[in-house]
This record gives sequence, structure tokens and C-alpha cells, in this order.
Amino acid sequence: MNEFRIHHDVNELLSLLRVHGGEGAEVYIDLLQKNRTPYVTTTVSAHSAKVKIAEFSRTPEDFLKKYDELKSKNTRHLDSLVYLLSKLTEDKETLHFLQQNAKERAELAANAATCGTTNFPISSSTSKISLQELEELRKQLGSVTANSSAQQPLELTRKILRDKQNKKNSGQPIPVFPSWVYERPALIGDFLIGTSLSTDTTVPIGTLPLASQESMIVEDLLYVLIGVDGRYITAQPLVGRQNRAFSVDPNLDLSIKELVTRILPVAASYSAVTRFIEEKSSFEYGQVNHALAAAMRTLIKEYMILITQLEHLQRQGLLSLQKLWFYIQPTMRTLEILASLATSVDKGECMGGSTLSLLHDKTFNYTGDSQAQELCLYLTKAASVPYFEILEKWIYRGIINDPYSEFMVEEHELQKEKIQEDYNDKYWDQRYTVVQQQIPSFLQKMADKILSTGKYLNVVRECGRDVTCPVAKEVIYTLKERAYVEQIEKAYNYASKVLLDFLMEEKELVAHLRSIKHYFLMDQGDFFVHFMDLTEEELKKPVDDIITTRLEALLELALRMSTANTDPFKDDLKIDLMPHDLITQLLRVLAIETKQEKAIISADPTELTLSGLEAFSFDYIVKWPLSLIINRKALTRYQMLFRHMFYCKHVERQLCNVWISNKTAKQFSLHSAKWFAGAFTLRQRMLNFVQNIQYYMMFEVMEPTWHILEKNLKLASNIDDVLSHHTSFLDNCLKDCMLTNPELLKIFSKLMSVCVMFTNCMQRFTQSMKLDSELERLSLEHGTMLGPPTEEERAEEAAKKKLTNKLLAEHADNLHLTSGFEATINKFDSNFSTHLLDLLDKLSVYSTNDCEHSMLNIIYRLDFNGFYTERLEHMSAERSQKAAPLLPRL
Repeated sequence: MNEFRIHHDVNELLSLLRVHGGEGAEVYIDLLQKNRTPYVTTTVSAHSAKVKIAEFSRTPEDFLKKYDELKSKNTRHLDSLVYLLSKLTEDKETLHFLQQNAKERAELAANAATCGTTNFPISSSTSKISLQELEELRKQLGSVTANSSAQQPLELTRKILRDKQNKKNSGQPIPVFPSWVYERPALIGDFLIGTSLSTDTTVPIGTLPLASQESMIVEDLLYVLIGVDGRYITAQPLVGRQNRAFSVDPNLDLSIKELVTRILPVAASYSAVTRFIEEKSSFEYGQVNHALAAAMRTLIKEYMILITQLEHLQRQGLLSLQKLWFYIQPTMRTLEILASLATSVDKGECMGGSTLSLLHDKTFNYTGDSQAQELCLYLTKAASVPYFEILEKWIYRGIINDPYSEFMVEEHELQKEKIQEDYNDKYWDQRYTVVQQQIPSFLQKMADKILSTGKYLNVVRECGRDVTCPVAKEVIYTLKERAYVEQIEKAYNYASKVLLDFLMEEKELVAHLRSIKHYFLMDQGDFFVHFMDLTEEELKKPVDDIITTRLEALLELALRMSTANTDPFKDDLKIDLMPHDLITQLLRVLAIETKQEKAIISADPTELTLSGLEAFSFDYIVKWPLSLIINRKALTRYQMLFRHMFYCKHVERQLCNVWISNKTAKQFSLHSAKWFAGAFTLRQRMLNFVQNIQYYMMFEVMEPTWHILEKNLKLASNIDDVLSHHTSFLDNCLKDCMLTNPELLKIFSKLMSVCVMFTNCMQRFTQSMKLDSELERLSLEHGTMLGPPTEEERAEEAAKKKLTNKLLAEHADNLHLTSGFEATINKFDSNFSTHLLDLLDKLSVYSTNDCEHSMLNIIYRLDFNGFYTERLEHMSAERSQKAAPLLPRL
């Protein structure tokens, strides 16, 4: 069970129990993930749990009856659920809470019903009905139910199964028996109710002597034992799924009647087995049931041979009732077991793997009875042949040929191309899935490996390569599960190696991942400097005004003019302008499968027009089968990391531009030098913050995590390990870069916004003074066309510069005094310091409470000289004081 499934189930349980407030579902989810252990059911533990609940229950008979009914239907995880319920009976506190909760729910339901009846009153004229009409209605309903449970379900069930199978196998309709097979009841070996085949006049048996009575009853029994009504013994109509009952002439001698009553269960068992054989021989019930019916038919033929021999003795006058009872003794046990199996399969509506599970469990249950176990073993071997044929094709060739939906692995129609389009598309998880009820109990432990084995081979097959396992052997049913384990393990190891070698060597998976790292994780420094220089002006425009083809051309130019030109996969890199900014995208992803998902997805996009910098991202073209690993979900994570770092790089460049402008402004002797010093200090603090954050993300998060990924990929033994390691790499990068924590992300976003607004403010101030243009106009180059500057020209230039500097300094001072720039810078300083302290404080809390020790590195970098330590300790003390309970006053 994955984390999302646990999260969903816990939330549903809390909702059903009407638990609100408190610590929320996350606490319970953590406890479940830390403490869960697989429950291994045993006959002893299941029986003791059942007994405990029966003792606790107010109606133990009803509970045991329901348990046996579910057990006969081969209900999955029944023993695990019973064990859980038995543990709940020991927890008094939980029981009290559940009782209280049930009482509250009953009261709410009663109130709702009361409201419903008051809101929609029924007139008294329409609600009156006489007793006679009520009794007539009851009879009509009873007759309809009896008719529907007699023959309608068989035809209806066959039709439903046929439609379902034809829908799955479109273009290849399954074969069906002609209609006359079902329209001619005389072809079935069971009793024909309401049709008398005998034309002889029946002599009242009570008038005959005892010897004659015995002779007549023996003849009748021989007919009844093969599904034909006798003169004095007749079969009763079936009601639902009940066993066949018989009526014996009441005038029969009591001593003979007693022995007849002992023999008739054999006829009832024969009737049940014959009906099962005729029903399950239809193609609609699948190959496993068909094979089981064929095996039972073989045993019934041996039974019919015995009855024929007994008839021969009876004609010779050598068969008495006692001899008949003696001769059918061995057959009685066989037919009883066959009837029990047939009834269980019929009640449980078993097909395919569920039928094999039932047969396997029955075989084990007969451990002390060698004859019964041998019989069940024979039937299970025969029934498992078609199932194992499907299994062999799957684990040895990666092909599913399952027209009747009997196999444990189900195939779904999914397109490989959708992996590149849909964020939530899970081709690897959803193309082939395990059907729990079709897993034979003797293959339960190996179900995941069976699924993976076929999936691995299927991927290679879909790439145009024919693969067949060289260690393929026929799978035969046996009580020794180790035999299956060894064969499946060999097939699994071969499939794992074939696919892993195919992806790693032929498709160069690691090289593709390294290429993605170069661009999405900003590994190629010279490429990004060149690319940002080329696209800076274009990306400053609103996203609607950006020409994508121009960006593509600039990207191509940057790739060709940097070290990225040596990358063989550089042509797979593309430009992608996202519809949302990074914060919105992250919140949408983090809200998946939570209560806020619908609200966030249905929310209107921001009214502010996105700039190219906020919407810009890379995309990467990945072809099958590499798209199994580098799927859209993984690429989206890469994009989020890239957008985060790309924006940080942009802010760093803006601060550096401010630094360049400030270097120019320093040469003027401004009276507002104090204000300029404050702005320079703030700019340096911001630059230090951004550069340290970038260094932390690149060299303390991504590089070490990437080295771990490379090491794990070398040790990976199958594609699932590769998927797991790659996903873990991306998850760790997102988490350590603060992208999975909305609270930290919002604070960091505010800090970036403050930095950008500060740079814009400084740029506007610098441009208002027009320092750069003035100085450029006044400065002489290394010389003129006439030669180097003369002494007179140099003196004249120095005088002009001095005068210009004086005028510009006065202009800057006046601008500062009139526009209140000092207050603006102080406000920027205050906001930046507040948000930075808030970020450091939250990082300290998360690193302590959630054991995210890597985040401590940010604190050490930003607070390297202990400047913020005192304030952080003060904030921590205030938080502890608020959390501590108030002491009572003495």
C-alpha cells in the first residue's frame, strides 16, 4: 500500500468516525508507516480470533453463519479482518468510542428521517392497504423471486460474462454453445422435474412383501443414483442454491427406508456435481472452471461404470440393499468432496485464480485424509493447467493471453505517448495491474514478482525485440511452494537483466540523466551565463509578448557557443513557457489527493501578467522506453527545481547589476553618503543571502544526492530499483531545496520579492541621475583618430568631470531629500531582515522537529558570525513560553 492510499484511507476513516480537529491525519499516517507489519494468517490464529469474536458477540450464531458464508465465497483478507476485530474487542477505550459514535450516527439518521417525513408527508389515502392485498403482493413477490432464482440467473450470468469478455476481446468473440444445448434438458445428466419417463403402472409398495419391496427400491435407487426419478423415490424441485432433496414413498418399510435415507446423499451429491459440470463447461465461465468440470466429468464416468456394474448384478438378482450400501461406500466420500467443491465454487462465483485458491485451500484442509487430499490434488492439477499456460507466457515472454479475465495480471489500454503529456499518467503502474481476487493463494507471495517479470519483458518486446526466457520450464501445481518460487525467481532475474541492460546500454539512460542534470540543475555554468545574456531582454517582456521561436533560436545559439555543444542529446532540450508561476505550480502539485486539490485547481489564475522570467522553463523530449523512467512526473519535478534556481540566478544578476551601478556612484562625494552606505550594505546582505542559498542547493543538496543516485544506479538489479532511486533523488532535492514545504516556500518567495523590488528601486534611482550616460559622454577613449590625448585635453576633461560630478552629486542629494529614498531603503532593510529571521527560525524548527538536518547548513551559512543567533534564541524562548502550560496560581 502506497503513501497516498494510506493517506486516503486514514482520512476516510476519520470522516466516518466524525473525528475533527486534533493533530490531523498526518500523525496517524506516520504511526502506521513506522509500525505496520504484514499480518501472516494461520489456521490457529484465525480460529482463535473467530472464537473470541463469537464469545463477545450478542448473536454468535449469526456471526459464525456469516463467517462461513464469506469463507465459502473465498473472500480475500477475511482472516486478517477477523483478527483485527478480535483485537478491537480487547480495547475497551476504542470500543466505547465506537459505541458512542454509532449512537450519534443513529441519532443523526433518525433526525434526518424525521425531517424527511415531515417535509414530504404521504397522504393517508395512498398509504392504506388491506391485509388481503398485502398477502397477495407477498405471494407475487415470492413467485417472482423463485422464478428469477431458478433458471433466469444462469442465462443472465452467461450473457453478462459473454458481453464482458466480448468487450475485452473486441474482434475475437469467444465461442459459445448452440442454443439447443440449453433448450434440451434431456441432454443434462440431472433430474427432470415434472416429467415422468416411466409408463408402467406403479403398484403400491406397502402391499408388497418385504423382499419385493427391497428389490423394487434397489431398482429405484440405481435410477436415482444416475439422475433419473424412480417409481417410489423422486427428486424435489431445487430452491435457489440448496442441495437436492428427495421424497420417498411413505408406505415403505421403515427398516428399508432408513437404509435408503443413508444412500440418498450420494444421489444428491451426484446431482450437484452434474449440474456444476454442465454449467461450468460453458466457455463463459473460463478455462479453469472448464478444466475443473472436465476433471470432475472423468471421475463421474468412473462412478457411472460402477453403477452399470451394479445394474448388471441387480439383473442377475445378486444385488441386495445391503450390498448396494457396501459397494457405494468408497464412492460416497468422493462424491461428497466433489459436491462440496462444486458448491463452494458456485457460491463464491469463483473464476480463474479464485477457483485455484479455493481448491488449494481445500487440499491443505484435507491434510489428515490422504484419500481426500489426493482427490483434491488431482482436481487442482487439472484445473491449474490453463492458468499456468497463461502464467508461462507472461513470465517467459511478456505476453498476456487471457480472454476470460482469469489471470492475476490485467492489461489496460494506455498509450505510451501520454507519458509526455499528462502529469498524472502512470503508464508503468496502470498498464498492467494485479487483480487481487485472481491471485491463487499459493502464488500470493510471488504476485509482485510475477507482475514485474512480465512487465519487464513486455517493455523490451514493445521496442521490437523478441525475448524468450532461456530457463523456461513447465510450471506444474504442487503443494511445495518452493518449486514455484525457484522458477519465478529465475524468470524474474532474467527479465530484470534484459530490461536493465537494454535501458542502460542501448538506450543510454545514465547519459540522458546526466544531460538533463546539465540543463535543469544548472550544471553547465558557461552555457547559462551565455544564455541569460542573450535572452535577458526578451525574458523581461510579458509572457504573451514573447516570441517562442526567437527564444528557441537563442537557446540553439547558446548551446552551440558553449561547452554544451559536446552533449550528444542537446537537441532534445526545448523551451517551455508555463501558464503559472512556480509557487502556483508547486501548490497545485502539493495539493494532489488532498482536500484542497479541487479548490486550488478550480481557482482562477492570477490576474497579474507573468513575465518571461517567471514563466520560463526548459522541457526535454524523451522517447519510449526511457519515458518509463524520465516520465512527465519526473520532468515536472526537474522543471520545478530549474525554475527555482533560475529565478535565484536572475535575482543574483540583478543584485550584481546594482553593485556595478553603485561602484560608479561611489566616485561622487554625495552628502547622503550615509544613505548610500545603508543601501550598499543591504545590497551586499541580499547578495550574500542569494549566493549562499544557490551554493547550498547546488553543492550541498544536488551534487551529493546526484552522486548517491549514480552509485545506486550502478548497483540496481531491476528497473523498479532504478525508478525508486530516481524518484528518491528528485524527492530529496525538492525537499532539501524547501520546495515541498509551503510555509518555507512562501517566506523564501517574499525574500526574493523584496530583493527584486530593491534592485528595481536602485536601478530607477541610478537611471534618474543618468550617471552612466553622462560619464560615457564625458570620458575620452584611449585616444582619437589624431593620436593619444594631449596634456591640454586631459586637463580640460578633468575640469569638465569635476564640474559634472559636483552637479550630479547636488542633483542626487536633492533627489534623495525630495523623494524620501532613505525611508524606502530603511523599509526594504526592515522587511528583508524580518523575512530572513522568519526563514531562519522556521528552518531551525523543521531541522529540529522533523530531523531535516541538511537544512541546518543554510543557517550556518547565513549566520556564520552569529549575527542572528541572539534574535533566534529570543524567538525560540518566546515560542517555548507560549507552548508551556500555564501554572496554577498558589
